[in-house]
Amino acid sequence: MQPLRATSKTDYCHPDPFGFAQDKLREGSHFAHIHEILRCAQNDKGGTSAVLLGALSTFLLCFYLCLSTGLWLRVGYAQQPPISDSRPLAALVEKVEAVGMTVADMDRSLEFYTKVLNFEPVSDVEVWGTEYEQLQGIFGLRMRIVRLRLGGEFLELTEYLTPKGRLLPVDSRSNDHWFQHIAIIVSDMDRAYAWLRKHKIQHASPGPQRLPDWNPNAGGIQAFYFKDPDGHSLEILQFPPGKGDPKWHQASDKLFLGIDHTAIVVSDTNASLKFYCDLLGLQIAGESENYGTEQEHLNNVFGARLRITSLRAVAGPGIEFLEYLTPRDGRPLPTDARANDLLHWQTRLMIDDATAAAQRARAGTFIFISPGTITLPDATLGFKKGFLLRDPDGHVLQLAEKDELQKGTAR
Repeated sequence: MQPLRATSKTDYCHPDPFGFAQDKLREGSHFAHIHEILRCAQNDKGGTSAVLLGALSTFLLCFYLCLSTGLWLRVGYAQQPPISDSRPLAALVEKVEAVGMTVADMDRSLEFYTKVLNFEPVSDVEVWGTEYEQLQGIFGLRMRIVRLRLGGEFLELTEYLTPKGRLLPVDSRSNDHWFQHIAIIVSDMDRAYAWLRKHKIQHASPGPQRLPDWNPNAGGIQAFYFKDPDGHSLEILQFPPGKGDPKWHQASDKLFLGIDHTAIVVSDTNASLKFYCDLLGLQIAGESENYGTEQEHLNNVFGARLRITSLRAVAGPGIEFLEYLTPRDGRPLPTDARANDLLHWQTRLMIDDATAAAQRARAGTFIFISPGTITLPDATLGFKKGFLLRDPDGHVLQLAEKDELQKGTAR
């Protein structure tokens, strides 16, 4: 679900680091052993512990000097500052440009997305050749890629004409780590659900769920999970007044309005934040913790309790983390997953310099699907340079360099 509460990330430059450290130690932090040294030293004047106290005092003095020269004392990941323009490649990602998935039969998928969900075709191309093989990590490929639009957002469907990949695991669940969906905003949940029923969609939730009012960040949101013809998870969602992007509340005669975000299951929110915020420069837009019978039935996972974190770039749909605090039995992505498998999604992120971005990613020892930055023969896919990279849970990001016209427009 879309978290709605904006968060403020506060950093601390403490005027009394010695007292601050002692306070934090008494709270049971992972530096508790230092607090024990302080206590023993204070009770053992002139003894061995005094040497330890002297050493620790020297450390704290150096620590204070570091603070006085402008370095930050960070208390946990949640209090780290957003990436600033002084850091290399700050705000690396300027736009979440599109979300894509691999499909088995393009014509069948187009029938579903255009006739049932009212997406509009934008382009329909076929590509093949060495550069595309390197980009996707699939030898001998030939791809048909159809770009669809709903409102101001884009969805890309890719069929591998060759080689064919594997079907989605039939027992996939919403807490498996390969889970990803797009959240489609609707103007009327009852009408949207009736429309989907008319077209005999496959349920993932037993029915639309209204999240309870006790949850200030999600109360009043209505949502429903269902599947496309290949088994990909989708969500329709309606925000109550005062929640969500104001554009979703504008008067419209359309039932399906656009894509608010793509949601991914993560095993560790903090590890994912380091990837998406520290490496890519996305910003936290909101946080929530959701649980209860409504959330359980929405995800169709008994006992579901989720930590939800929403991220945003300057433009485009959001990226939303779903960390299942309970149950913790979601399965990791298969190690042999490939881009032509139907569980493959990829989110395109627009950047200024693909080569510099790849160098930065390699420094972080992240997993590449492409061997490096790939230069394509032309801009048929909407970009000419880019690469595919996995996040800590294996979700795929396609980092694409803006062309000169896009760069000029951005400036």
